[in-house]
Amino acid sequence: MRLSTALTYLGLLLHSKSTSAAVTIEDARACNAEVEAIDWLILEGDANAEAIEDEVRQDLEKIGFKVNTRFLTKNDYNQARLRGDFGLSFSETWGTPYDPHSYVSAWEAEDNANHNALAGLVAPSSRDELLSMVEDVLQEENQIVRQAKWNDVHDYYHKQAMMLPLWGRRIVAIINSRLTGYQAGHQQFDFPVHKLVPVSGSTTVTISPGALTGRFQTVGNMDPHTYNPNEFFSNNWLYEGLVSYGPEGTIFPALAESWTITDTASGGQQYSFKLRPGVKFHDGAEWNCQAAKLNLDHVLAGALVEPVWHGWYGVPKYIKDWECAGDDDMELIMTTSAKFYPFLQELSFIRPLRFLSPNSFAEGDESDPYTANSCERGWGTLESETVSIPNVECAGIRNVSGTGPFAFASREQSVLTTADFDEIRVDDLVEFTGNQDYWGGAPAIETLKVVRYDSADEIQAALLDGSLDVMWGDGVLPSNSITDIAAMNDPSLNVHVGEDIQNVVLLLNTATPPLDDIRVRKSIIHAINKSALVKKELGGFTEPVDNVFPRSMPYCDVDLTPHWDYDLEKAILLSCDLETESAAAAEAESAAEAATAEAESAAEAASATVSVSAASGKNALAISLKVGLGCALLLQFA
Repeated sequence: MRLSTALTYLGLLLHSKSTSAAVTIEDARACNAEVEAIDWLILEGDANAEAIEDEVRQDLEKIGFKVNTRFLTKNDYNQARLRGDFGLSFSETWGTPYDPHSYVSAWEAEDNANHNALAGLVAPSSRDELLSMVEDVLQEENQIVRQAKWNDVHDYYHKQAMMLPLWGRRIVAIINSRLTGYQAGHQQFDFPVHKLVPVSGSTTVTISPGALTGRFQTVGNMDPHTYNPNEFFSNNWLYEGLVSYGPEGTIFPALAESWTITDTASGGQQYSFKLRPGVKFHDGAEWNCQAAKLNLDHVLAGALVEPVWHGWYGVPKYIKDWECAGDDDMELIMTTSAKFYPFLQELSFIRPLRFLSPNSFAEGDESDPYTANSCERGWGTLESETVSIPNVECAGIRNVSGTGPFAFASREQSVLTTADFDEIRVDDLVEFTGNQDYWGGAPAIETLKVVRYDSADEIQAALLDGSLDVMWGDGVLPSNSITDIAAMNDPSLNVHVGEDIQNVVLLLNTATPPLDDIRVRKSIIHAINKSALVKKELGGFTEPVDNVFPRSMPYCDVDLTPHWDYDLEKAILLSCDLETESAAAAEAESAAEAATAEAESAAEAASATVSVSAASGKNALAISLKVGLGCALLLQFA
């Protein structure tokens, strides 16, 4: 075929495809209006989520999408995410010390919202392949290779358009000026109130803390070995681990005062912990290796190490055995089956491996981990997926007793009726007393009162009138309210804003229509004006982010493409007429490949070099023909 004939044929072919597939902005918006409504879950009581929902919904309506928003209580919200019963859901990374390794490895657990959201990845990508990549990187010893493998993990989920990074989350504390000694915590729910010192007034301090529900509702059973509705912040005051997490990832001694690490012949590692002497639980029981081992026996029993329970993070997966060192009741030895680089970091987590007094187990220090386990009684009988592993009977705990700076004293409860006419039990007031025997020094606060409020307006009013001493945490007050309080320059209040500790993301469920089509997900991502909503609703003390994890997290300082920028026109056009456009794009791509081959063959015969580029779905072709002394002829067909 002559070159001129090939070029003419190719141009006419693509012109015909372009004419049949062309759509206008209004056509696309009308087409999007026919797409199934997008289901969006919002947690009741999360002040920022409630404020931002309206802005995002309006952004999506601009491109023609319909949004069905459901405001749910914490329990209903968790259950819906567990089932994968959602399209969109606000989420956030877990921050230090969990990111990125524990947050990503938790996607293996079937009751994890991200696990459900990964179910519909675009082939040949798959959830199983991604989880295999995560397991591989967690065992990588070489830091340079580890960084490269993490880059691959980040790129893998990014290209699936299943998480839109929104903004960095910062922990805010508003503290009455009668209290000094503020120090920022190093985890999301780490509020070190025990370091505050009253310089005037009462040694009783009132606080409205940031909770899993945003505004505080209940501290739950205060069981260190299970999860919701137990609150992180209160468990962190009550219970401690072997180590604690400090600035820039430094691991500090806690109930272990020192440790050594040695490699084992089988490829794992042995951690020998010297336990801190002279420590007592709140009920007077001694802290020693037998108490430590009892807790480990219960947390790591049977089915509890599987992903749906405690196996969401690495310690249960990689620990092989644990024992006391001979006659030394103050040395604990833990051995791993393989080298797992975040092992010490994970021992600093607030749950589930914090230490409970032996007296608090259901049957005391003789409690069997299989017939009377400390796991929440409501969990019932836990059956393992492996026949050889015994079942676990959950018996709960009978007392709240740890070694932390505060001890539980009392609570006042009431029953509320939700908008769905469900009844929930809440804590109106919870009192803690300072641990006068605390190994780290007795708190200056003698009584700490956690107070529940019905609204953010009530919390703000209580701070301003002095009846509330401390507001500490995210989601308690809307960000604009915090900005307003800071702008007052009220000498009775000090506003402390921490650095970004984690990122808020919008989770897009790839398994739920219409989000099971990646073009719909991309449309949503490009439709949301992050900069505008952050400026309007978040008070100006946080910034939009482009990555799922803060770049300051280990192995997370990466540049990912494509960039999920705000682009309204692109958002409108991306998802229009999905089936027709998909078929037309595939046919155009096939025709372009065939025509390209003919054109290149003809060019060879004419002793010229032809470079052809045809982008699938773009319905356009550019051909650059180079002849003789570098002259170039560009032919554009559209």
